[in-house]
Amino acid sequence: MHETHDEQRSGHRRSEHRSGERGERRFRTGEGPHGGRMHGHRGHGGRGRGFGRPGGWQQADLPSADDAAAWFTGRLPGDWFTGEPTVSVDREEIIVTGELAAPEVATDADEAARTAAATGRISRFREDTREARMQIADEAQSRYGRKIAWGAGIGETKVLFTHLAVPVMTRLRQEERQVLDTLVDAGVARSRADALAWCVTLVGEHTDEWLASLRAAMSDVDKLRAEGPAL
Repeated sequence: MHETHDEQRSGHRRSEHRSGERGERRFRTGEGPHGGRMHGHRGHGGRGRGFGRPGGWQQADLPSADDAAAWFTGRLPGDWFTGEPTVSVDREEIIVTGELAAPEVATDADEAARTAAATGRISRFREDTREARMQIADEAQSRYGRKIAWGAGIGETKVLFTHLAVPVMTRLRQEERQVLDTLVDAGVARSRADALAWCVTLVGEHTDEWLASLRAAMSDVDKLRAEGPAL
């Protein structure tokens, strides 16, 4: 049967209406006109995509840990370390380390004996303070929203107790992958992942002062942003 002119116009209107509904649904759910995601729009139940950097070390959704060093200094027993603890913070973890009193050894003891004595003293500290450290860690985790790790040292002997190893995904171009493969082939690292961790450690050692200045500047920016008016 041939459609009448009125039926054809009615069919076109229904088609346009359905197309409009689909377009509206895509807009509401954050999809583009061809099914892709639309950046800058909020979908139902989604957080959307805001403007600007989400805070130093990308900690927008974490409690501030700016006072962590002061808190641990006041919370830890005064006889644990010979000075104030060293506290380092990132998105996932807070690491607390401190210097222990050196054990007495014979004046003619060699370096190996001194290292063994220091390692034994650190092990004793770890066992003797285990329950107290667990309680303090629970308090700190509730306060700062991060896991707590511990460590101790005597002179050049440093021991970091159980701590996190967090996977980090990245994409590398061929020339960058070749750097990692060279380290693996040379026996410096066992895998590309180990080679990448080695590179990060090397950069950290040689740019420590610059990284510290960068972190301090980022912290200042976060404080200024927090003091500004809420949008």
